[in-house]
Amino acid sequence: MDSYSLAGKPLKTHNFDQTLPAAHADYANEVFKSSYNLGFLGITEPLKELELENRLITKIRAFILELGKGFSFIGNQYRLEYNGKEYFVDMLFFHRGLRSLVAIELKIGSFKAEYVGKMNLYLSLLDRLEKSVDENPSIGIILCADKDHLDVEIALQDINKPIGVADYQLLLPKDELQTLVLNELHANEQQTKSSE
Repeated sequence: MDSYSLAGKPLKTHNFDQTLPAAHADYANEVFKSSYNLGFLGITEPLKELELENRLITKIRAFILELGKGFSFIGNQYRLEYNGKEYFVDMLFFHRGLRSLVAIELKIGSFKAEYVGKMNLYLSLLDRLEKSVDENPSIGIILCADKDHLDVEIALQDINKPIGVADYQLLLPKDELQTLVLNELHANEQQTKSSE
């Protein structure tokens, strides 16, 4: 998940090296990407976070394939209750190789530092309430429309839970986008003809 600045210094989009054992951190670094392509959703206009989540749920197989091998879907809006309060994780997975719960928080806009605090809370609750004794610490991924690497690095600096920040693209490759648009036009023509 690292990328490099112009000066050659790696820009961190996760804190796995500081929060996980070395072998586990290396594997987590291989598993999680710094960017995901959600073009398979066919989104052509702005939408809300819940709409994005619902579209991902209906296409969960494609989303898991984009995440990579070893992921099992547990649920969305996964309810955690603690101290008389309820919390909801947008999407919860289990990664077989990492032996970790993986919480994914979806954000429509740019990365904000306060997302890290919320994810840190979710990971603490997951580790306390859901994690089995034979499992590794839960891992959080904040999936944003875009991110500033320096903002991410400073936001994760003193966090002791493994959190990564990734961005996503909603655009389809040009040929798939063209097919989607043509199908929409054809469907609209058919609807117009049938209503005449």
